[in-house]
Amino acid sequence: MSSGPPIVNAARIVKRYGAVAALSDLNLRVMPGDVYGLLGPNGAGKTTTLRILSALETPTSGSVRVVGYDPVSRKVEVKRRTGYVPETALLYESLTPREYFEFVASTRELDSRVRDRIAQLASVFDIGGRLDVPIGSLSMGTKQKISIIAAMMHRPSLLLLDEPLNGLDAKSSRILKELILLHVESGGAVIFSTHVMEVAESVCTRIGIINGGRIVAEGTVDELRGLSDGRGRSLEDIYLKFTNEEEFIASAVAKLRQGVPNGPG
Repeated sequence: MSSGPPIVNAARIVKRYGAVAALSDLNLRVMPGDVYGLLGPNGAGKTTTLRILSALETPTSGSVRVVGYDPVSRKVEVKRRTGYVPETALLYESLTPREYFEFVASTRELDSRVRDRIAQLASVFDIGGRLDVPIGSLSMGTKQKISIIAAMMHRPSLLLLDEPLNGLDAKSSRILKELILLHVESGGAVIFSTHVMEVAESVCTRIGIINGGRIVAEGTVDELRGLSDGRGRSLEDIYLKFTNEEEFIASAVAKLRQGVPNGPG
């Protein structure tokens, strides 16, 4: 982890949708060089957190700074310095990838040099031959690559990735992991939401486990093992402990075993 001011500094964030609290007293600090894994069950607040940090949602209360800016009052500055990949790619499907990239570049007021970066990313993700095909006719995996390129083409300080491996094959997943490492080596930071524990353990420098709209445990994998009193525990075991899902799984397995015959047939 690099020195310097935090790229993300969020304190006591609350986000309510009517009577429902999606986030409750969430605190988050991410430094340059961090690949911060955000792990949690469905509905825990992962996507809401990423959308607030990308200036797409407004917190109900609390203090947030992203690359030194308030994403509520300084939305444009935050969007220029972040790249967001949503869980499901949201693209203008009547456009071609080339037209879409040009549209995104114009909204960010990027100069013509960004075209070299787009060409580089299109080449490494092997979609150079599809840049002039309507997005709506492309596969889910290709659409995900387009979303990733759009998020990375302006070299943002902070990448916000919500299940970014969705739809990617093994080759493209490996390329994305290498791009993440290069990004943090240059002083950027990444917040990476995933349900795949092996990916989190191999890529992330720090992990925050979110449950009920707040961070319930945080640290490196070894630090989390210490907090969970399990030196040999897998990250999956640690995650299930801090999200209070161990007992549910044990009960579910017991129910599944009831009445199961001793052998096949």
